[in-house]
Amino acid sequence: MMARNLLLGVLTFIGCGMRNSPEGDTTNYAANKTGAKTIYDFKVKDIAGNDVSLADFKGKVVMIVNVASKCGLTPQYETLEAAYKKYQDKGFVILGFPANNFLSQEPGTNEEISGFCKRNYGVTFPMFSKIDVKGKDQAPLYKFLTDKKENGVIDADVSWNFQKFLIDREGHVVTYFKPGTEVTEPAVVKAIEGLL
Repeated sequence: MMARNLLLGVLTFIGCGMRNSPEGDTTNYAANKTGAKTIYDFKVKDIAGNDVSLADFKGKVVMIVNVASKCGLTPQYETLEAAYKKYQDKGFVILGFPANNFLSQEPGTNEEISGFCKRNYGVTFPMFSKIDVKGKDQAPLYKFLTDKKENGVIDADVSWNFQKFLIDREGHVVTYFKPGTEVTEPAVVKAIEGLL
């Protein structure tokens, strides 16, 4: 058991530290704003299985987060929900995408995930059907978010659950924050408020 916990800790440390560009880097953001692909080009399924066009979020500042129910970072649901409520009236929305890509930490069905989030954390921000955020079955949205050739701004492989991608009101990727970075941290607050 101790060896397993040590391995999990090492994997989490390595996973949370892996990235191809600095967290919060917006160096390429301004250059990308004209004519580039946006999140509005994607359709996804909500947690109930209904088709949703991300164009429905035009004009909003969006944070996209891959979430999991059995992760050491799962309590971030609480701070994410608080940030959503704090900025919702100013045009901010969080989109949660459950993923089971890291040590099987999201094994549940969409229905189970939805119930868990509401029951334990009072989640009201939009949740979507479980997807793959990396690997051979990576969802097209996450291919876009993680590949600079697609988004024009950053290479940012998803290193663990609760990685956060920040999107401006025109649907362009601005930056990302690693999994262990809470939405309440000053750099994240500054980035969100700078777009509102």
